[in-house]
Amino acid sequence: MQFEDLSLSNNIQRAVADMGYTSPTPIQQQAIPIVLDGRDLIGCAQTGTGKTAAFAIPIIHHLHRLVGSGSKLKHIRALVVTPTRELAVQIGQNFDDYAKYTNIRQLTIFGGVSQIPQVEQLRKGIDVLIATPGRLLDLHKQGFINLDHLHSLVLDEADQMLDMGFINDVKKIVKLTPNNRQTLLFSATMPIAIRELAEMFLKDPATVSVTPVSSTAEKVNQKIYFVDKTEKRNLLYHLIRNENLHDVLVFSRTKHGADNVVKALRKRGVAAEAIHGDKSQSARQRVLDAFKNKEVGVLVATDIAARGIDIDQLPYVINFDLPNIPETYVHRIGRTGRAGNAGEAISFCSKDEHGYWKDIQKLIKVDVQVISDHPWPWHEGEPTAEEKPAANSNRSGGRHKNSRKSAGSKQNKKRWY
Repeated sequence: MQFEDLSLSNNIQRAVADMGYTSPTPIQQQAIPIVLDGRDLIGCAQTGTGKTAAFAIPIIHHLHRLVGSGSKLKHIRALVVTPTRELAVQIGQNFDDYAKYTNIRQLTIFGGVSQIPQVEQLRKGIDVLIATPGRLLDLHKQGFINLDHLHSLVLDEADQMLDMGFINDVKKIVKLTPNNRQTLLFSATMPIAIRELAEMFLKDPATVSVTPVSSTAEKVNQKIYFVDKTEKRNLLYHLIRNENLHDVLVFSRTKHGADNVVKALRKRGVAAEAIHGDKSQSARQRVLDAFKNKEVGVLVATDIAARGIDIDQLPYVINFDLPNIPETYVHRIGRTGRAGNAGEAISFCSKDEHGYWKDIQKLIKVDVQVISDHPWPWHEGEPTAEEKPAANSNRSGGRHKNSRKSAGSKQNKKRWY
């Protein structure tokens, strides 16, 4: 199938051709006709599958027919709600690219910056609003946003909005929109809370699912290192230096952990930066630009912040911390090996994370190469700290020297960095 087979307006086909696109991706092939037909849609797809174009292109097609080339008063006809500032900016850029030969005007709003320029643009009139939940509700409460003329509502990265605690805000936003709107919900995973949200707000939706969550990219070479938890930073530096790794995206489970990894790498002369929710919008954008421009060789990110990272040719992904949700592993390593490029996904597994790794293996059903030739190994068959019997029980007058440590191991397991 070609884009020209989708019955899109010539203006949009011209813009798509300018970007070098000829054939739609699987989700675009399935979703665009459904959206053009006016139906509600549930799209299960992760970042990198082309889902933004799957909703942006048909929305622009409808708006172009509605708005035309005239200069009549503009109303917000399409609203895209997304969890992070980076994603909002990225989606806004996509809308600009696809709509550049039309009279459609989009505005991207998010918190952490002055609202004055955003309010000025709202007063001039826009067709498409891309927003993070907090700033959207704030400006609506102040009377600067009117959603009465809305035709299309897109809830993007719904599972991430759930993880970030935005679901109640999303419910408030939906209730501000007309009942006869078209609603499109996209999510990388479909937990119960997201399915309930879809049942609550979507009417007889079509469902499109691409890249099943258990599948991992064919061109991604996966490796696992079993390593003592306290030696992970040493192993990371060892690989970066000895394997000459560059353009490395490292995943940390926590913001504090990400900062600590960066500090450890910088002390050894590695240009590294962290990106997570505690950093300001301008700081996050500077870090991301520096990584894209190869001024920084290692970017350490949490899962939430990484949703806004869109880099086609990313050679290395390292799971410094294994995720406790197996599907998250698939999404992480899917950031490398894109667009036909080879990629390598390296994971560190401490004894505390062994259960996580077993769950991941059950999901992906792939024999991942185990690398044992490194200075800080532990072996998969070894018992964890909780499973080991207390040693040296006759020392210190018969007291179990390790009993206090063993009893507190579950607490320590929760306190990573």
